[in-house]
Amino acid sequence: MSEFLIIAGMSGAGRSTAGDVLEDAGWFVIDNMPASLLGKVSELVSSPGSEAERVALVLGRARGDRREEELLPALDDLRSKENRVTVLFLDATDEVLIRRFEGTRRRHPVSADSIAEAISIERHHLQVLRDGADVVVDTSDLNIHELKTRLGDLFQSENIASPMVVQIMSFGFKNGAPLDADTVFDVRFLPNPYWVESLRDYTGLDQSVREFVLSTPNSTELLDKLSGLFSFLLPLYLQEGKSYFTIAIGCTGGKHRSVAIAEELAKAITKLGFSPFIHHRDIEK
Repeated sequence: MSEFLIIAGMSGAGRSTAGDVLEDAGWFVIDNMPASLLGKVSELVSSPGSEAERVALVLGRARGDRREEELLPALDDLRSKENRVTVLFLDATDEVLIRRFEGTRRRHPVSADSIAEAISIERHHLQVLRDGADVVVDTSDLNIHELKTRLGDLFQSENIASPMVVQIMSFGFKNGAPLDADTVFDVRFLPNPYWVESLRDYTGLDQSVREFVLSTPNSTELLDKLSGLFSFLLPLYLQEGKSYFTIAIGCTGGKHRSVAIAEELAKAITKLGFSPFIHHRDIEK
């Protein structure tokens, strides 16, 4: 059985960069891949003598930017041949995409009167692909090194082999809610270590902050309820064939409460038989 990773997403969100990262990690990568050739590539990979077991296909822009009309049937055909197929969608906020295009002076591939209009048109056309993606990665705040880390966490060999990859993300609402979360929980009701001068400069990874956050009955009850919720939900998502699941935990700045709760939730989910990895999005901000 071959492993296919289909990389789709907004122009400027990092598709080609993701391809470079995966190529460095040992994937066989084809950039600017027309969806119409997906079946032909599958035949070549499955042919005797082929050594390409893990193939990443970076989708190019189809005429009229109607990638989904060609891709969705091609994906169904690819899956019907018992290949493991994952669709990765790279996204970013409109503001970030505009800034990236203006910074590089590169023309947007969609014809429109302005960059903002081109992004709006493309986002509309790609909504079907985004909705059907196995995993969405928001690259708005990621540099190339951070993107490499995120993709490495998601698509390293041991995670690819697991039935469902669970990611737990901490973040700060003041920096914006994540675009790539399946569920979002707000823990701003817990006491904030920021207002304790001796704790302000530390994070939820430090023992003193962790003890402060977890010392209240509300935090204990929250973790108990989240553990119970995910002991119910995760097996059901797995049963439905979901390959990736992202849980986002948010506080004000993303340094204290959300970090501590994310770390504890990871321990609880590990006890459920999963191997979650943790991403603290805003801990350095």
